[in-house]
Amino acid sequence: MAVKVRFCRLLFFVRAVTWATLLTVAVFVASPAQAQKSTAEHLEEPGWWPRKASQSAEEYAGTRACWSCHKEITAEQENTPMARTLLRAEDSGVLRSHRQLKFQSGNFLYRMGIKGGKPELSVTDGRDTITALLQWAFGTGEVGQSYLFQRKGIYFESRVSYFGSLENLSVTPLKVFRPLYDLKDAMARPVQMDEIKRCFSCHSTGSAIGGRFEPDKVATGIGCEACHGPGGEHVNVMQASVIQEGAGGEHAPVVIFNPGKLRPADSVDFCGACHGTWPDTVRAGLNGLFSIRQQPYRLQNSKCWGKSQGDARITCVACHDPHGALVQEPSFYDAKCLNCHVATPGVKPAGDHPGAWCPVGMRDCVSCHMPKIEIPVMHRAFADHQIRIVRPGQPLPN
Repeated sequence: MAVKVRFCRLLFFVRAVTWATLLTVAVFVASPAQAQKSTAEHLEEPGWWPRKASQSAEEYAGTRACWSCHKEITAEQENTPMARTLLRAEDSGVLRSHRQLKFQSGNFLYRMGIKGGKPELSVTDGRDTITALLQWAFGTGEVGQSYLFQRKGIYFESRVSYFGSLENLSVTPLKVFRPLYDLKDAMARPVQMDEIKRCFSCHSTGSAIGGRFEPDKVATGIGCEACHGPGGEHVNVMQASVIQEGAGGEHAPVVIFNPGKLRPADSVDFCGACHGTWPDTVRAGLNGLFSIRQQPYRLQNSKCWGKSQGDARITCVACHDPHGALVQEPSFYDAKCLNCHVATPGVKPAGDHPGAWCPVGMRDCVSCHMPKIEIPVMHRAFADHQIRIVRPGQPLPN
């Protein structure tokens, strides 16, 4: 909905997992990634992992606490789609910049916008009308944005979402498999707490405290501590060290998690906690078009990955800076490809460059080998991370 997710690369993954899990539980098949752990298994291990709950809200220092030592990188990260992938609905630029959004689906007319200073959704069937005040907006709106509201302690997801390519509302993905029964059903679907926890754990920082969902304590969007873990102790140690040893605190113990030190396979799993690991995607029964947004899964299905699982040159962070915005220009990734592929005709692949020379060209590699695939329900095309030679008429690999 905020890829880049990224409308929510994250939220639609959660939806897809929920839908697919109800239909089937996939049986694992042989794969180079079979030895990889699921996110649930990683969460049971000691130490930090994305989506992990902390024991106390006091463990978090907040992103602003990172500024004093990491000003440039913190400032850059705060402007990324990941940092803005969850908003309180009243802060949604999408809703504030559109006077009123309208969408007709069958007998139901949807209207969404700011009314009386409040973000409101209304649905009418021509006879009756019901309304709801929106509470949460998932996604920046560049790809899309979806909405939650609450009634009597139950969370509901709007049946319509905003899509950037349409500049309007359309049906929320994966919610068109049955007829809508009545006006209430047409407005929204109830969302179980387990799904709510998953959504917020990938779109916010510090939403789960001691295993409980704490919406009042949520830091909207993905901040530093979503990936590096709660930083309260780290900040205290560094401040104390500076006082004792002077500026720099060179001898202070670094009590913060650094994902950059993970081995390559675990690094991909780390990102996959929200973007779709190989085990998580297979267990959810997602394949083909439904798996395009599961970038780690698609990457690990690549021939490149099968040959070099221990190679740091083929991880998510080898191509994407987690502290910066997604680079859209295809030529940017050419150097990444040529880190592994031979660039000279006639030169045989070797240990330092295991990838063969491409006879077609050395520019815009991803345009051919990671083609963009249109996902109709998302009203957008996304890069397929299953790196391969694409031939005309060839079916989309699973």
